[in-house]
Amino acid sequence: MSAKILEGKYFAQKFREDAAARAAAFEERHGRRPGLAVIIVGENPASQVYVRNKHKACEACGIKSIGIELPETATKEELLAQIDALNADEAVDGILVQLPLPRQIARDEAEILNRIDPAKDVDGFHPVNVGRLATGQPGLVSCTPAGCLKMLELAGIELDGARAVILGRSNIVGKPMAQLLLAKHATVTICHSHTKNLSELTREADILVAAIGRPKFVTADMVKPGATVVDVGINRLAPDEEHPKGKLVGDVDFEGVQEVAGAITPVPGGVGLLTVAMLMENVVTAAELRED
Repeated sequence: MSAKILEGKYFAQKFREDAAARAAAFEERHGRRPGLAVIIVGENPASQVYVRNKHKACEACGIKSIGIELPETATKEELLAQIDALNADEAVDGILVQLPLPRQIARDEAEILNRIDPAKDVDGFHPVNVGRLATGQPGLVSCTPAGCLKMLELAGIELDGARAVILGRSNIVGKPMAQLLLAKHATVTICHSHTKNLSELTREADILVAAIGRPKFVTADMVKPGATVVDVGINRLAPDEEHPKGKLVGDVDFEGVQEVAGAITPVPGGVGLLTVAMLMENVVTAAELRED
């Protein structure tokens, strides 16, 4: 029997509905909409698409969207000054610096992101928010793992007491995903490139999260029958006749694993759709934490 497909479109819509309801309630209480400011430096075409998508999502959820464009030649000092101004702006609840940054300031990425007020860090990357997550305090959590957790809860996946295995230890997905699942009383193992007997560990997982950036790495023989498999990876294969731009695949061999797993996210159409929707929830959460 094939696995239940956890369609990102369905869950993302649920997230947006939740964000819109909370944003409307916030506006009624405080007389203003929650506000998100997105800074884009330069004219990277992919970044411009991402920023437009965030703007559209804001409009759909009743969130004020503020777009700030800096030239490709912007200095670190100019960008930091813009962040400082937004930190001081009471109408702004969330600040996002669109990555990647131009070459001349890319090396200062950590300093730039850390300049954002932790209370407005809707990406959940600031060390203060990372520390809050680790110690179980209220804060802002990285959008992708937060979206994955909410998806699992909405799908009715049992987390309490579950054995969870995470492939990948990045600060953006792997580590916060582990903290979130641990807070829900799962028993969590983080695996990485130095892990020995990897397949033995993955076959013990009730919940398997793949976030390593290696196409179709997780195969059917690595998955426990009936397990829930969350594929965070997105990889583009070499072009061929059927896919001139290269087929998009995840870190999981979807066709094989879906015959073993109990539930699985597809790529594309899975976790990737959750991130922007969860960002909208983070903006509202930031507004609520600041004002309520």
